[in-house]
Amino acid sequence: MAGNSFGEAFQITTCGESHGGAVGVIIDGCPAGIPITQAEIQAALDRRKPGQSHITSPRNENDEIHILSGIFEGKTTGTPILMLAYNQDMRPEDYEHLKDVLRPSHADFTYQEKYGIRDFRGSGRASARETLARVAAGAIAQKYLAINHGIEFISYVEQVGSIKTNIDHQIVTMDMIENNIVRCPDEQTANSMISLIETVKSEGDSIGGIIKGVIRHLPAGLGEPVFDKLHADLGKAMLSINAVKGFDIGAGFESITMRGSEHNDPFIYEQHKVRTSKNDAGGVLGGISTGEDIYFRVAFKPVSTIHQPQQTLTRDNESITLEATGRHDPCVLPRAVPIVDAMAALVIIDHLLRSSVMSQRVLR
Repeated sequence: MAGNSFGEAFQITTCGESHGGAVGVIIDGCPAGIPITQAEIQAALDRRKPGQSHITSPRNENDEIHILSGIFEGKTTGTPILMLAYNQDMRPEDYEHLKDVLRPSHADFTYQEKYGIRDFRGSGRASARETLARVAAGAIAQKYLAINHGIEFISYVEQVGSIKTNIDHQIVTMDMIENNIVRCPDEQTANSMISLIETVKSEGDSIGGIIKGVIRHLPAGLGEPVFDKLHADLGKAMLSINAVKGFDIGAGFESITMRGSEHNDPFIYEQHKVRTSKNDAGGVLGGISTGEDIYFRVAFKPVSTIHQPQQTLTRDNESITLEATGRHDPCVLPRAVPIVDAMAALVIIDHLLRSSVMSQRVLR
């Protein structure tokens, strides 16, 4: 694999560039018989698409998904699924001034070094537009996990800049998340976040923050003991998302301030099963799920392309002052929420199917 595929039992391969003809995904290993419609996949993509509010990129893309194989009469067939969304609102001329420029903190330099060529139109393959393919695949994974296992994915914006909500993730619902354009379930904090993003946008700047991901009703026993630990795969999935710079699970980095007597999760027997009385481990012990809710945090950096003068170099190593133009998000977090949901679902379905295959082999 050349870094464009993800998963083992449920594997996706994405393709396409920001200003190419289309962005697409092939899913291999999807179980047959999952009831799924184009409208359900589209609903997930509509949460990610640009132009959905004044605090996101103004690019006008409907991200209409086309299902070309693997789904028949409203159900998956078990054969490879191919889905495409054709790019519509392409303005490659907006990026002509970036053709020979290395944007600070952007992938321009590293793509040029690795391949000797780069698609400067909206960042090409390095663009977050690629993530629509993941969200389309994730919608199918989420449907399978919901109807077969009752597993639920709830991600939301926890922090923008220094503004943070302390809402208990256990009470958060999808309606609360979708109640505002920043996708923070705490209305008062959401208003402060929106005001901050508006200010940053007016200054031609960008800002980062944190998305909190929650996975509910997960069975115990998912994950492998050493290199394919469940939380390690979740970390890899999240760190593969554009602009992500950090990941922690459970108490995470706050664990360093605790003693073992504080951090340890005591076991109890409740409702006919073994549970923990609290969950600082974040639902994973030894790389394997405990059956408690998994919760984690994903840190996003500010978008690197901003509308302010910046010192940088050309490809010929000449110093210049760059004043970038184009259509960019001042804060990626509102649109990244469904991406976090999708990547979490892709990890969980892959581990569930791998676990199922191993069980069948043992029984045989």
